[in-house]
Amino acid sequence: MSGTASGTKRPVIVTTGFLDFWIHPPSAMDAFRDIPEFFEVEIAECIGARTETLASFRELGPPDLCHVVKTTGRAGQRDTGSYHYVSGVDASSSASLAAYLNSLTYALEQDSGWFAKGTSWKLRVGSYCCYNAFSRLDVRVDVKIPGGVQAYCIDLRGDRHEATPAIWQETYLSALLRAIHYADDPNYRLAGYRKLDPITTPEGETRFLQTGEALFHKGWQLGSDPEIQVASPVSNHLTSGILKYFGAAGRYAPAVNFFERMYVREPEVASLLATSYIGMNEEIKALQTLSAALAASRPDPRGNINTPPSYTLLHVQCDLVRSKGKKDWAVALARQAVNVAPSEFLTWAKLTECYIENGQYESALLTLNSCPMFTYNERDLHRMPTPGRTHLPVRDFIKDSGILDEDSARDNEADIALLRLPAPSLRGTFAKAYALLTRLVAEVGWDELLRKRSAVFVMEEEYRSVKMRNAEQNGDPVVHEDGTITHGRPADDNASTRGMRRSPSPGALSNLSTDEVEFAVPTIKVTHEEEEGQTNGVPTIKVSEHDDEGAGEEQETSGFSRAAKGLEKPVPITVSIEETEHKENGAPSEPGSALPKADENMSFSTKRLCERWLDNLFMVLYEDLRIWTIFRAEVAHFKTQRVAYKKTGTEWEILGDLGARLHHKEDAKEAYTRCLEQKFSAKAWMRLLEIYADEGDLQRGLNAAFRIACYQWRWYMESTYPTAVAQHLFKLGQTHGHAKLSYTLMSMGLPEGVLAIMQGYLNYGRTFKPEGWDF
Repeated sequence: MSGTASGTKRPVIVTTGFLDFWIHPPSAMDAFRDIPEFFEVEIAECIGARTETLASFRELGPPDLCHVVKTTGRAGQRDTGSYHYVSGVDASSSASLAAYLNSLTYALEQDSGWFAKGTSWKLRVGSYCCYNAFSRLDVRVDVKIPGGVQAYCIDLRGDRHEATPAIWQETYLSALLRAIHYADDPNYRLAGYRKLDPITTPEGETRFLQTGEALFHKGWQLGSDPEIQVASPVSNHLTSGILKYFGAAGRYAPAVNFFERMYVREPEVASLLATSYIGMNEEIKALQTLSAALAASRPDPRGNINTPPSYTLLHVQCDLVRSKGKKDWAVALARQAVNVAPSEFLTWAKLTECYIENGQYESALLTLNSCPMFTYNERDLHRMPTPGRTHLPVRDFIKDSGILDEDSARDNEADIALLRLPAPSLRGTFAKAYALLTRLVAEVGWDELLRKRSAVFVMEEEYRSVKMRNAEQNGDPVVHEDGTITHGRPADDNASTRGMRRSPSPGALSNLSTDEVEFAVPTIKVTHEEEEGQTNGVPTIKVSEHDDEGAGEEQETSGFSRAAKGLEKPVPITVSIEETEHKENGAPSEPGSALPKADENMSFSTKRLCERWLDNLFMVLYEDLRIWTIFRAEVAHFKTQRVAYKKTGTEWEILGDLGARLHHKEDAKEAYTRCLEQKFSAKAWMRLLEIYADEGDLQRGLNAAFRIACYQWRWYMESTYPTAVAQHLFKLGQTHGHAKLSYTLMSMGLPEGVLAIMQGYLNYGRTFKPEGWDF
């Protein structure tokens, strides 16, 4: 029987005289066997909800929506409406979408009972909705079974329009790009989302490229990745989708042919063409392409025409010289890219990377501080009414394999300090900037990073010290942090040194014991509430010098709530002169008069103000390092005591993610392994598969791959490619060959259904011939 969201329903016992027999519960007979469903309270309410949310879709749009109405044909029997999400269906015409709806008639449950004929449900009406991301239209196909097919479009106002051939072409490409980009996007989790293979034949791949060529000039309308502020002809979801589709399997030859044709029309495509050549190990051709494109961008001495090279072109050249060890050249190219596109985050991030590799860590900090940050926009999602019933069936072969055993409640528990780590909640440009910061601390260490931070940024202590010194010399009243007010001394008196060291108010110290004062750890709280001064949606980190009431008990029971010995908390930093002026004087300062004059002991001429978001990221990094330091100290202590170090499965998974963020690869690998000893975790298996693929570990890589594949099929991700599993398997295939992959899989003794899933990846290899398929 099929499972549901609330668990598998027990069969109903029907007593008829001397015989008791089992039949399926009535609700199971109106459901599909292996397809997820959400049953509506009111029929077609999901269609109305989708129409209302059309105006909120900004980029590629949501997955396709499939709605059906089922009936028994009996008088007095109420029809039922249900829907599910799907991608990968051919959306090139109304006939192809109607064919998918018709295929659902064979997925209805037919098994009724042992001795009695049960109620037979049939599809009466089906509707398929597919979003056209180019024209911002929702293309819909209504099918009556039996009966006719009607296709039309709905605009953002809800008005109907005719579906023209041009609209069908755009809809086809939109659906393909959604299937490619949403194949395994970790930021796009949607229950009841069925994912099918978008391209299954070489002819389908050719058609994809032909349609992409016809609509290439409209690609910028689709939007771009969150780190790109302005979509362009070379930075959009169309070009990134093509590179992802062919790059995941290392099959760059079709992409090269495509971009060569586009290069004739759009010279800026040279960056994409050179990237594809490099992927093919054709660096000579890549250099020739880059040279020709850069020569075309030089100023014409006979005229005043000067078209600067695009930053994408400079970035490809920068990455190429970095791979050859020319770090100084890479820095020069990255600087030029910043001058070309100073408003793009990627140019500043690339320059930061180059500075880190070149050992110019202070310059890296200053460049990171200059990055323009953008608010992260969530993926286009449906806002659907609450369903009356949810049907999430599990295939029999997956259930019988025992691979996805249910976890105990104990394995899903975790220390509250681990669950509240703020770093996993970062998105978009903030996540990229944090990755650069963790790379910087991995290079120089935490203490050295704090020293460089104080060397390049105006620290709060420095600013307050000089400001109060100048105020006291001028005889102005000085407001201290503890609320006391003192009047300045005459100019001939000794300068006050009170501001050189922050002193908490006596009231704050009276509530803490001597040990607590010495070892108190600031509490870091993350809130997503919009407050005045919050920058571009970055989580606000609230720091308090003492725990809240009642936190003492939690500190005794939580191993990660105490201080980390040897880890210095970052001292306050001046993030906003205007805010400091307002806090001390009660009014904002005049422009240009914020910084005090430098004296012989302290000069601010070479220092800058730290952006608020970067100061927040320093606190996020401190919290990550604090937890990691405590964890490593506990492991070392338990090893010396020869006692087993025990954590729950969820705690090991979080510690693995933490180690990966901080670039402790081996420790992260060990934590993921310990996690899987206690529970099944798709995230841990995926991280290990990535590590095994990099190491070329075939046996362990296949062991991780078939478990992740089973998990994905259980949640209706039936797509073989492009997925992360396929990418890592083909990476192993480049080293060992697909023949060895096939023989190793057969020797593992996998259940028939699981082996069939894994053979699907090898069948894709035989069809599309990635590197390693022929040996």
